Amino acid sequence: MQGTFWALLPPVIAIILALWTKEVYISLMLGIITGALFYTDFNVIKGVETTFDIMGEKIGGNVDILIFLVLIGIIVALITSSGASKAYGNWATKTIKSKRGALLATSCLGALIFVDDYFNCLTVGTVMRPVTDRYKVTRAKLAYIIDATAAPICIIAPISSWAAAVGSSLHNDSKIDGFSLFLRTIPYNMYALFTIIFVLFIIITGIDFSKMKKYEEIGKEEKNDTSEEIEVVGNGKVKDLVLPIAFLIVSCIVAMLYTGGLFKGESVIDAFANCSSSRALVLGSFFTIIFTFLLYVPRKVISFSDFCSSFTNGFKAMTPAILILCMAWTLSGVCSDDYLNIGGFVSSVVNTESAVGGLLPMLFFLISVGLAFATGTSWGTFGILIPIAIAVFGNGNMLVICVASILSGAVCGDHISPISDTTILSSAGADCKHIDHVSTQMPYVLLVAACSFVGFLVSGLLKNGVIGLVAGLICMVAMMSYIYVKYGKKSERKEK
Repeated sequence: MQGTFWALLPPVIAIILALWTKEVYISLMLGIITGALFYTDFNVIKGVETTFDIMGEKIGGNVDILIFLVLIGIIVALITSSGASKAYGNWATKTIKSKRGALLATSCLGALIFVDDYFNCLTVGTVMRPVTDRYKVTRAKLAYIIDATAAPICIIAPISSWAAAVGSSLHNDSKIDGFSLFLRTIPYNMYALFTIIFVLFIIITGIDFSKMKKYEEIGKEEKNDTSEEIEVVGNGKVKDLVLPIAFLIVSCIVAMLYTGGLFKGESVIDAFANCSSSRALVLGSFFTIIFTFLLYVPRKVISFSDFCSSFTNGFKAMTPAILILCMAWTLSGVCSDDYLNIGGFVSSVVNTESAVGGLLPMLFFLISVGLAFATGTSWGTFGILIPIAIAVFGNGNMLVICVASILSGAVCGDHISPISDTTILSSAGADCKHIDHVSTQMPYVLLVAACSFVGFLVSGLLKNGVIGLVAGLICMVAMMSYIYVKYGKKSERKEK
């Protein structure tokens, strides 16, 4: 069953069960076990053993991300218990006068934190959650704004962990400069660009539809079942939130440059391209905790014992995200080249279709969406498909369009996948029940994906990315106009 259609079945089982039962943990575990049984020819003992072998490998390989989650959880707990979040909420209420303003501020903050999507999801949620709560923004809506800003901004930002990942997906013997190729794809990355436009449309018009509309009308709080309110024990001010967050941003950027070799003579661009973003996030968050201690304890914003208590509170708050991530990584591992080899199956499909020429950008987009959806990883998706695109086209304009379609599809599939890292972390940042975020976000993602599909189809047929972009944009405007006509009047009255 390795490298065949059957390799798709384990992630499909996990995703369908998660959407149907609303129970993410057991759904992921059943998907993992199914994949392990396929790999071991249904030998139960070996299947279970394989499951935990893969889990150990994946947790070991991603331990920096788990440490970062714990450390960021501690920072969130410190800021909350200090009273700084409450102070910021009180200040923002005087400055931000409407629900629309709160959502715009959320998306703007997400755009500013373009260095890494993990960092983006958790930081924006931490800072903006108290503000959006005041204006009765549902947690599902907040999670969507966070998720739809994080990856689309990172994938079009030249200085980001994503830019480095795209560059590293090229083979070492490739004659193409990965960073230059990434820069050329930015204007044609239709899903990312259209998503940003659509987010602004949703915020400015106040329009919602499908399942998100039902959540907004009910106005229900869909917090994590396991979330606990952290008690406010300090007398923090707005600066006690702003300064740690600012320090965290700066220290993570400096740490990226450090791990990339800037202080050993590398250029800034090469340092970002070669950095270890996960280790940089750990270093940045660790030094932020030290900074926060020096900021809080000597000024008696919180006591030393309350500072220490935030360690366990922060860890507990991140437990659901850590558990889901560990199982999502394990499921991805079952589907990897060493086991069921879902990538090999996809590669064979793409190579078979390489003769259709002008349809390849559209096909790459669809395959990229499907692969990212099934595996929950954008980076793994374009790591598989970009070398194939280079092998087919070598270089030139069509290569740029195809790579842009791969990056677009990877982000799109990542958005609608319940087992995606950024989807999970967006839920954690918004303190939203994970499956609620997935189900409410999906109709919005599919609408933008349809317009991107049209754009890449036109781009391939005419071999012109600009015309394709215009075609996709026209489709996007038409869809937004239809939504505005159908839902706009009620939303305007409600906003007033």
